[in-house]
Amino acid sequence: MHEEAGHDHDHHHDHDHHHHQDGAPAPRWRNDGVRVIKGDKLDANTAQTPGMFRQAAINAARVGAQKIWAGTVSIQPNAKTGVHHHGALESVIYVVRGRARMRWGDRLEFVAEAEAGDFIFVPPYVPHQEINASSDEPLECVLVRSDNEAVVVGLDIEPVERPEAVYWVDPIHKAP
Repeated sequence: MHEEAGHDHDHHHDHDHHHHQDGAPAPRWRNDGVRVIKGDKLDANTAQTPGMFRQAAINAARVGAQKIWAGTVSIQPNAKTGVHHHGALESVIYVVRGRARMRWGDRLEFVAEAEAGDFIFVPPYVPHQEINASSDEPLECVLVRSDNEAVVVGLDIEPVERPEAVYWVDPIHKAP
């Protein structure tokens, strides 16, 4: 950071902060600033799958997001993904309702469960499987990922929990 000798940032300095004469912010931020996406106004105009309901909240089309994607997903009981990773993407899952089971590792040797109020972080390139751990309740989550690209790399690893009956399909995980 450039600092000039004797320049103290505690003192007032005169440069334009894009304010009107009355001190109000310039209107350019009115439509290009902070956006609130109401929960009842999410975009269901996205591919849907039986047993699941997904809605986009934050993406390039809706708000111009360039580096993140966020939305909600409701997964039916017992649903499971195949084994995969998401390339360089980082993913966050926030559990709103239900119980999620995550398996990960080169042989899916690690397992953890998350319930309502818990966050799950999936780092890049980690082999994993997502599971709705409940046999009778849907799993409702908020998904956030670090890019708008849907990157899924399927892996030839025998899953510990085979997704024979019900597949987990969401904006990233497609039906087999």
